Amino acid sequence: MDTIASLFSFITWPVSWVIVQFHKLYGAIFGPDTGWAWGLSIVSLVVLIRICLIPLFVKQIKSTRNMQALQPKMKAIQERYKSDKQRQSEEMMKLYKETGTNPLSSCLPILAQSPFFFALYHVLSGIANGKTIGVINQPLLESAQKAHIVGAPLAAKFMDSASKVEGLGATLTDVRVVTAIMIVLMSASQFFTQRQLMTKNVDLSVKTPFMQQQKMLMYVFPIMFAVMGINFPVGVLVYWLTTNVWTMGQQMYVINQNPTPGSKAQEHYLDRLLKSVALHSEVRGKRRRAVVQAIVAKGPDRNDIERKFVTGLSKQGFVAQADGSVVKSDVALAEAEGGATPRRQQPKRQTKAQRQAGAVQQEDAAAKTSLSKEAAEPSDVVPAETKAEPQDAKPQQEAKPKQGKPTAGQARAKSGQRKGQQRPKHPTKK
Repeated sequence: MDTIASLFSFITWPVSWVIVQFHKLYGAIFGPDTGWAWGLSIVSLVVLIRICLIPLFVKQIKSTRNMQALQPKMKAIQERYKSDKQRQSEEMMKLYKETGTNPLSSCLPILAQSPFFFALYHVLSGIANGKTIGVINQPLLESAQKAHIVGAPLAAKFMDSASKVEGLGATLTDVRVVTAIMIVLMSASQFFTQRQLMTKNVDLSVKTPFMQQQKMLMYVFPIMFAVMGINFPVGVLVYWLTTNVWTMGQQMYVINQNPTPGSKAQEHYLDRLLKSVALHSEVRGKRRRAVVQAIVAKGPDRNDIERKFVTGLSKQGFVAQADGSVVKSDVALAEAEGGATPRRQQPKRQTKAQRQAGAVQQEDAAAKTSLSKEAAEPSDVVPAETKAEPQDAKPQQEAKPKQGKPTAGQARAKSGQRKGQQRPKHPTKK
């Protein structure tokens, strides 16, 4: 560990200078030789470093979003090369390269603050060994050696001997109890941070190598820091516990305010948003309107959670607009209560016999209508030409067949006949 820390000695001077500046501030409040002054100086160093790393954290969020946008393509690759794992991995790497996405972007904040971590370890090791380092001169060195955090010296380690711990003005039991508690808290916070990322903010419908890497980190990092923690000075444990708590709180904020599409966090977020819309009849907040706007813009590409949100708005009588707002709509409420508009049903297909029977019924109805019209015409009005004709012409007129529509019987006979030329009957069937 000392060899690794010496590799980052170039940053030792800036780290020690920052600690000394914070020590001057807190020393004026709590006293220069107290553990509060030196401990809060280390905590303030962590906060300053993490604030400087916020742009890198934003880049990490964007890279994670790009990973989520590639989920459909990843799923297609998995289905296409289901039986060839090697080809599947090659296609995944090719997709990452084409889109400029880094699946290990979640490790960037840890890698970026590693030099500060080892530089602080180098400074605290110098304090434990009684060596001046950076801007820490002899008076500051003696003040730091007197500082105790809950009974444990700032530069003491879990694996230190009893004589060394007594030289720093403490007992071995106090040092080991304090360091053991801090190691457990450090590992637990690291595990919880990775676990909430895996269980709440990941689209579980698609399994990718990225998810497998995150799952591996969830178990590897806590074990690694627990093993390494026994060689960390108390001041380094304060540093690492503080940065883990910062990461956990920062991630919780991102999960609650900007969840990954398709994750459980998005489901909880949209449920809260739906309750807010039902209570206030509007989408409150610029960020929330941006979320609704993104859901509307997706159209048919929405996931199941987003479709459920749109349906919930309809049940409340609201319709989401393209600008992220919602408007009251009675049509949406009626559709939600009564269901979707019924489709026009196609008529049932009939058999040939049913079609023929229907045609006969139509012909019968037409014939009855014609007869009723003829019966309704007045018969006492006789044209003048008819009166002038002799009486012997009437039989000829009566004998002439009446031209008009066929009767019902004729219609049935015709409907039963075969179209075209009729085949002559066999002589035996006459």
